[in-house]
Amino acid sequence: MLTRLVRLAGAAALLAAAGLAAAATHTVRPGEAIQPVLDRAQPGDVVEVQRGLYTGNLRIERPLTLRGIGRPTLAGGGRGDTIRVTATDVTIEGVIVRDSGDSLLEQNAGIYIQPGAHRAVVRRSDLAHNLFGLWIEKANDVRVEYNNITGMRELDSARRGNGVQLYNTRGARIVGNEISFVRDALYVDVSHDAQFLRNKLHHSRYGTHYMNSYRNLWEGNETYRNRGGLALMEVRDQVVRHNVAWGNSDHGIMLRTLQDSVVENNIVAGNGRGFFIYDVEYATLRGNLVVDNEVGVHLSAGSTRNQVEHNDFVANREQVRYVGARDEPWGAAQPGRGNHFSNYLGWDRDGDGIGDLPYEANDLVDRLSWQHPAMKLLLASPSVQALRLVSRQFPVLRVPSVVDPHPRMAPDPVRWQRWLATRDGTPDRTAPTAGPTAAP
Repeated sequence: MLTRLVRLAGAAALLAAAGLAAAATHTVRPGEAIQPVLDRAQPGDVVEVQRGLYTGNLRIERPLTLRGIGRPTLAGGGRGDTIRVTATDVTIEGVIVRDSGDSLLEQNAGIYIQPGAHRAVVRRSDLAHNLFGLWIEKANDVRVEYNNITGMRELDSARRGNGVQLYNTRGARIVGNEISFVRDALYVDVSHDAQFLRNKLHHSRYGTHYMNSYRNLWEGNETYRNRGGLALMEVRDQVVRHNVAWGNSDHGIMLRTLQDSVVENNIVAGNGRGFFIYDVEYATLRGNLVVDNEVGVHLSAGSTRNQVEHNDFVANREQVRYVGARDEPWGAAQPGRGNHFSNYLGWDRDGDGIGDLPYEANDLVDRLSWQHPAMKLLLASPSVQALRLVSRQFPVLRVPSVVDPHPRMAPDPVRWQRWLATRDGTPDRTAPTAGPTAAP
């Protein structure tokens, strides 16, 4: 048996070597057509396209590599898909892909990876002025790495396509891309076991829009100047960590109908709402910095049975807006893992860094400020602070609230200062940062 296995392994090695030896490199020069070369290339071949402008719609039907030398421009002429991939194991790298058609009905894209084209790789390329940058459908283990993707800026947001569209895929890796001026930078629908790492997503409707997708990792990304930063809808088993969402006009991170997920060590700064949490259960939110938002957290629709601990809520105009029928507990059962709220009015008589009174959102002052926004100008005045303290002594004035029994008196040091005033400007990248929740 051992001898037979050795012979089989040797035969496999010889076949692989023969395949490598048979692989050829084809060169396309300016003025020549690319499609005939793609059509005669054999599986495993490399088609190198020299710097120049090449107009036409390309179709890749064999496993091969399409490589740009000097970043040639492949233009679709405003019709259909600039490149359509139908084969498995296709790599596209080092090219500029532009000028797809503009039909939402036909889903025109710069690069369309159609069902069954598994293990496609698109890397270190520019996709510009396409309706959809990349449309990826029913293709598994796709890699999209270090690309710059921009859409059709002249179109209204609703008429644009998405930067990268994933539909019914598994195992995708979307790494190191910058995507802007599209409808949604990343649209992820019924796509599981994917990784989204170190992408920059800006000037779009949503930086990322997740729907019905499970077991995905979202780490080290930056979403800014969108309507919404990250929207997770109808999902479970997500890990969202070490991301930055800043300067988004509506929300930084939306969690809607989400279960069994971990959201940790993110920075959410200068948004309309830092977190919007709706119908969320069995999730863990810990170590997040929520700073300088109009509303730190908007919590509603039965979002309960979640573990919310060791987060810092600093300088938000309204720390927590809670809509519920009963108190919602936050913080750990034991002292030391509670959250910090910069508007906490309690005291720390024993100096252990933990407030002696519970923190409560939704008190009388909060409700009055919702009804009369001009009152926010007086929130720091002694009279309003006195009203807040008095209202807590009379249960008849109390409504259901988020309650943290052991709030921390101070945030983790230094790291929040650089994120002040991001709604009207950009983060101060030179300010020092520290602490376990600082994003890379």
